[in-house]
Amino acid sequence: MEQRRCVTRRARGCLVGCVVVVLLWSVVSAQIRYSISEEVDEGSVVGNIAKDLGLDKSTLKDRKYRIVASNEDPVFHVNQNDGILYVSRKIDREEVCAQGRTCLINLKTVLENPLEIHYVGVEVLDINDHSPSFPDSEKVLEISESVLPGVRFPLQPARDPDSGPFSIQQYKLSPNDHFRLEVKDKGEDGKIPILVVQKSLDRETAGSHSLVLTALDGGKPPKSGQMNILVNVLDINDNAPVFSHDIYSVMLDENAPVGTTVIQVNATDLDDGTNGEVLYSFSSIVNRKLLKLFDINPSTGEITVKGLIDYEKKDRYEIEIQASDKGFAPLTTQKSVIIKIVDVNDNAPDIEVTSFSSSIPEDSRPGTTVALISVNDLDSGLNGKVICSLAEDVPFALSPSLQDKMYSLVTKSPLDREKQSQYDLTITAKDAGQPSLSSEKTISVVVSDVNDNSPEFSLSPYTFYVSEGNEPGTSVFSVKAFDRDENDNALISYHILRDGSEENKLASFLNINTESGDILALKSFDFETLKTFQFQVVATDSGTPSLSNNVTVNVFILDQNDNAPVILYPVSSNGSAEGVEEIPRNVNAGHLVTKVRAYDADIGYNGWLLFSLQEVTDHSLFGLDRYTGQIRTLRSFTETDEAEHKLVILVKDNGNVSLSATATVTVKVVEPKEAFAASDVKSATKVDEEDNVTFYLMITLGSVSVLFLISIIVLIAMQCSKTTDYTSKYLQETNYDGTLCHSIQYRSGDKRYMLVGPRMSIGSTIVPGSHANTLVLPDRRRGSGEVRQI
Repeated sequence: MEQRRCVTRRARGCLVGCVVVVLLWSVVSAQIRYSISEEVDEGSVVGNIAKDLGLDKSTLKDRKYRIVASNEDPVFHVNQNDGILYVSRKIDREEVCAQGRTCLINLKTVLENPLEIHYVGVEVLDINDHSPSFPDSEKVLEISESVLPGVRFPLQPARDPDSGPFSIQQYKLSPNDHFRLEVKDKGEDGKIPILVVQKSLDRETAGSHSLVLTALDGGKPPKSGQMNILVNVLDINDNAPVFSHDIYSVMLDENAPVGTTVIQVNATDLDDGTNGEVLYSFSSIVNRKLLKLFDINPSTGEITVKGLIDYEKKDRYEIEIQASDKGFAPLTTQKSVIIKIVDVNDNAPDIEVTSFSSSIPEDSRPGTTVALISVNDLDSGLNGKVICSLAEDVPFALSPSLQDKMYSLVTKSPLDREKQSQYDLTITAKDAGQPSLSSEKTISVVVSDVNDNSPEFSLSPYTFYVSEGNEPGTSVFSVKAFDRDENDNALISYHILRDGSEENKLASFLNINTESGDILALKSFDFETLKTFQFQVVATDSGTPSLSNNVTVNVFILDQNDNAPVILYPVSSNGSAEGVEEIPRNVNAGHLVTKVRAYDADIGYNGWLLFSLQEVTDHSLFGLDRYTGQIRTLRSFTETDEAEHKLVILVKDNGNVSLSATATVTVKVVEPKEAFAASDVKSATKVDEEDNVTFYLMITLGSVSVLFLISIIVLIAMQCSKTTDYTSKYLQETNYDGTLCHSIQYRSGDKRYMLVGPRMSIGSTIVPGSHANTLVLPDRRRGSGEVRQI
């Protein structure tokens, strides 16, 4: 079954191949060829294509029989009615096929339905329709009478556009005794006529000869073209030109303008005519550079300036000139012209730094050589004598050397890089010419650094304010020093002075970044324990040898609200803030029941305590003074009032985040008799309690006073060592009744600061960012100190 399918496929393939071959055979047929002469009339019949190809004339029009032509002006066209090929326009073979031997025009004709393509070739036959012609109708030759027989003179050939046998076939020369004609065949390039001297010429016998050269083609009859040849016999040149002087010498200023006449030479020739006419020129042996500087007039012999004449390049020129006649074989005579250049002052002095140290240490001694300078002037005499100078406002000078036109640039005074690190020195060189010329040269001398400056701190001493409770290990403040030196000499490192002295004993709690000067606290400061301290910071540069400087840093600890109020009274036997007060029922309004006493270790607003009733059984019966803590009756007791009242008093400070404590007072209302009995017992107890409270208060106030006294002494010592107007003093504020608190006043610059207690002076102003602890008091005094708070 599979084999049958393969056979069927092969049969189908053969059938398709046969159909394709038949179609191709029907489309393309054999080519036919016609011939026609050029220049035939328009409409001439070339041939009957339909008849020669066996085509049905009646179907040509329907099948759109035509010539497929690419140009817009076709040479041929076919008639669709009879199938005859006609000439559309006159044919010029030389235009269509140029010089080709065979001129064949291929045409492609097309029939449609079915498609058929037939190729037709038309050969255009040449006719002798052009005559030979010469490029010039007359040719003039000049031949010396001394020429020998056999000398050949090629002539321009004639041209004939026709080809084949109708092209040029031969040349003929008119009969004469002195010349004959030779023809050289160069194949496709045609035949070249050559005129040959056959017999010696004699100008005295015949001064000229007229010849006719004729070119003939191969037509029948042949066509021809002629050219007249005129041969002029030249005289023999037997006399050379002679110069009028044996020696030519002249002086010429340098930089003479172009066109300036240097000298005019003269020569004569005894010959007649052109043989006696003289032409002037430079000799062929003259250097080409001279041809750019000088020029000579061929007719007059005048030598002029052509380029720039520079004495410094060359001060003398010797030029070979020649005089030639115009003979056919010119004769020449040569002569030397000497030109001496006169110098003018046209060159400014040239300054050259032969040895130069661009950098010089600032500690160089006067007389140190910085550079060696040479001065040169290409001019001569006074024009080349040079004087060098340097500005007087610089610490440098020019010292003449033993060698001519050499100078040494040396230092004449000490240098200081910190005042001026670079000098741009302008050296002026001036010659002695008239008018004189000068030039300048600027060199830059860099003063290199020497470690001669110690580091300097931006402030001395430093004063910083640090809030207590700071986070250990963080930067609390920084110091900054600068060094007027540069590079490693100005690279500063910092360290804290740890000499074990009492003054620097707290330095162990601090650390410093050696590069930035940032100071870190290794512990948290407590204002209640430490209020101020000082230490030394040392700044050292990296020079060799290194230099250092130190500064005192004063640190003040600022109070934070980190202590809650402490109830001093009432206090029970077990330590709790509770107490019992008995009062007679018959007391009047305003009777002092008791007084709550409290203490806050903080200062300023943080230690300013306020009292308030947090809880009370009868608001109409008791009142509390918010500043003193005194509890008083607001009215008289009645029979209906309860016998026992509980009062809870809230004591809080005025910090940003206030802290508080509470005290409980139980007021018992008793009859007057009972009150007197209880009063005796209570007074005894109260005396003991008050003695204890007084003792505690005395210890507390004594400690605070000692701390304040130490602070005042330290501040006074600091102010005595400072040049700025900075005073500080601690004052104890006692304007508060019932509460222990502190206040500190200190001055910085034109401002006076006070850490206030519970009551402020009129006109005080709170400093922003002071955590409500610091007031600025109006002060008319002025100062230069500066206090920073961190």
